[in-house]
Amino acid sequence: MPLEKVEACPVCKQKLFKSFLTCKDYTASGESFHVEQCVNCGFTITNPRPPEAQAGKYYQSDSYISHTSAAAGIMDYIYLIMRKFTLIWKYNLIKHQLSTKTLLDMGCGTGNFLNYCVKSGVDAYGVEPSLDAQAIARNKHIVQSLDDLPDSKFNVITLWHVLEHIYNLEGILSQLKTRLAENGTIFIAVPNRESFDADHYKELWAGYDVPRHVWHFSKKDMIALMEKEGLKVKEIIPMKLDAFYVSMLSEKNSNNGKLPLTSTIRAILNALKSNRKAKTEMNYSSLIYLIQK
Repeated sequence: MPLEKVEACPVCKQKLFKSFLTCKDYTASGESFHVEQCVNCGFTITNPRPPEAQAGKYYQSDSYISHTSAAAGIMDYIYLIMRKFTLIWKYNLIKHQLSTKTLLDMGCGTGNFLNYCVKSGVDAYGVEPSLDAQAIARNKHIVQSLDDLPDSKFNVITLWHVLEHIYNLEGILSQLKTRLAENGTIFIAVPNRESFDADHYKELWAGYDVPRHVWHFSKKDMIALMEKEGLKVKEIIPMKLDAFYVSMLSEKNSNNGKLPLTSTIRAILNALKSNRKAKTEMNYSSLIYLIQK
């Protein structure tokens, strides 16, 4: 399948890139993809990448746990256990912003967070392009695109590890800005390529997750992108548990898909070190950005 080249940086519009890393798709295809960095602003992208119309095949894997509710191995069980804890944590994080009890969850997957919000009394809608994930979710408030939503505004919009997958950054952010109520908040969670675990594991770092992740953010990138779209980063919150899960996946990447006890221990120690080093500059493995108009 021919790949498509990103010609201009979506943050600064400059057209000169330099080689950053070459990463392997450990989830679906086993193919290798180049990660490049904008020479002007430093934004880092998967380039070239599969055309958006063909990207779906890279999600067709039992290893892609966010689009299933079943566990096929130890890492899946860990993910599902973590998800139960983070559902409550995420809701407690956003509930103070829910003045009108309206929420949009972009890339809602199998609808776990969305359903939790509905059970908590929130008028919540989800957008999920995967029909397989929609079928598992079985929620009539999940649609395939923003254009399928009712014509209303939302007090809270969430993107939990979604923005790094979205090809049309400018178009989607513009639509979300239009959909955001006055004084509303967008919560965006993405991996942080400047974390200790990213630097430690380099091309093995699970946070790159090529080619599903087409963008690779730092704090500087996110702030610049939001400013370009007429939005502001009001607060940054760490996702400390992500360091453990991502480090375990990264160790698995380095061990031909296996996670022996020694690698598990190494992952835990690296995650603890990553969180400890992150405190001074807020460079945790994953970060949540609170965005407002």
